[in-house]
Amino acid sequence: MQIAVLGTGEVGRRLASRLVQVGHRVVLGSRTADNAEAHTWAGENHSAHGTFAEAATFGEVVVNATGGLVTAAVLEAAGAANLAGKVVIDVSNALDFSRGFPPDAVTFDGLGVAETIQRDFPQARVVKTLNTMNNKVMVRPDLVPGDHVVFLSGDDADAKAVTAGLLRDMGWRDPQIQDLGGISTSRATEQFVIMWVHMNGVLGGGSGMWNIGVLRGEDTPFV
Repeated sequence: MQIAVLGTGEVGRRLASRLVQVGHRVVLGSRTADNAEAHTWAGENHSAHGTFAEAATFGEVVVNATGGLVTAAVLEAAGAANLAGKVVIDVSNALDFSRGFPPDAVTFDGLGVAETIQRDFPQARVVKTLNTMNNKVMVRPDLVPGDHVVFLSGDDADAKAVTAGLLRDMGWRDPQIQDLGGISTSRATEQFVIMWVHMNGVLGGGSGMWNIGVLRGEDTPFV
């Protein structure tokens, strides 16, 4: 599959590298083409780099790996026409560090990042995923034992199926992939990141090598 990864930070580079490793063709997009140093993250003949618009034109699937506070500007630069009809996978969180640490999780007129993408680019098929964990765990879920989970939120069932397929390519197993429902549910996972920040400080000095799981019990009458 041809995949555009928008964003050349640690998250974008790690996702791009892993997607190339499992057999996809990737273009890494940045504000200017010379900002994306493809040779540092991907194999020869399987990847390229370009502007946000060039990457989005290339991609059958577009991954937003930019910071949530700049996502709107990035996707405007990518171009609505280049996103129309495509699966847009949003892995971002909008974190405001202006008042120090821990950051605040920002909403936009009460909406989360993925919701605003769907609102502003209605022809895109937006899916939220992977934003509740460290980027190493995103691409290598086997680094954490057990059936820890990755969430999916989106209004388009086919787009979520495509996204789930890419998650499986990176090693996520079906019992770990939890569909939360429509794109409005993504706001909850974006707010969860503040809990993640606090937990990460408690668990091993901020290594990030952990994830959340869902444990179910039987519903029995109260005695």
